Amino acid sequence: MTSPSPFTVLDPRFAACFVPGATVETIWTGGLWTEGPAWLSASRELIWSDIPNSRMLRWHYGAQEAVVFRQPSHGANGNTVDREGRLVTCEQYARRITRTELDGGVTVLADRFDGRRFNAPNDAVVKSDGSIWFTDPDYGRAAEYEGERELAGCHVYRLDPSTGVVRQITTDFVMPNGLAFSPDESLLYIVDTGSTHVADGPNHIRRFRVGRDDALSGGEVFATDPQKFFDGFRLDLAGRLWCGAGDGVDCYDPDGTKIGKIAVPERVGNLTFGGPRLDELMMCATTSVYTIPVAVVGVGR
Repeated sequence: MTSPSPFTVLDPRFAACFVPGATVETIWTGGLWTEGPAWLSASRELIWSDIPNSRMLRWHYGAQEAVVFRQPSHGANGNTVDREGRLVTCEQYARRITRTELDGGVTVLADRFDGRRFNAPNDAVVKSDGSIWFTDPDYGRAAEYEGERELAGCHVYRLDPSTGVVRQITTDFVMPNGLAFSPDESLLYIVDTGSTHVADGPNHIRRFRVGRDDALSGGEVFATDPQKFFDGFRLDLAGRLWCGAGDGVDCYDPDGTKIGKIAVPERVGNLTFGGPRLDELMMCATTSVYTIPVAVVGVGR
């Protein structure tokens, strides 16, 4: 008996984005809440976080099993890769941004803004100039363990790892969450899931224009869905957004139209493009990590 296709076409444009007959495959299971997948092209491996277990895991492409990469991980959440192929991690419990060096050592890049500790860094992306952009909502911080909140709000920050200078680049978010640049880096998309903390709060993706000196302008709502929470997402080379959702992955055209869906057995919190050609979606979904080939290529470094 043929399994139903995991792809749902909501707009004819989605037909060119998926591989007919492709299926969702499980590469690992056994987590409590998986998040932050990052593909390391040089070593052909995927690293992700299992937040409640305070560990990170590593899967070599094509391997039968994953292994523990780091434990404890200080509540590691979002991960990304810099231009030198080093892993950059948002450590929620330690309230800091770290970098794993090529020799395995860990460098603390930032843990404060204006002398005050971050809330709980959540997700990060690296721009082509090497700057690290990350969100700092108030999820995942255990006050009884890590102390009271020190910053007045929840914002997005830009970190220059060469100087250690941190700039606050947003002022009007409730709970900034996932973020990603367009392929040419002229646009920055940021999720706000403030409805988890504020009645009638935001649950949408906003789009900003990135100007000189990395100043942001605009900030209009790009997409909203009252039926589910946005979370992590990534873009392909055509500028489409592939977004984690409660029932799988939603794909949005650059004009804001939701054009298709991929059904996944669990809620997808975050995803990335991986594989040798960056044409496989690698999805962290609650207890497991899933992959599926697609007919697009993701933005990579």
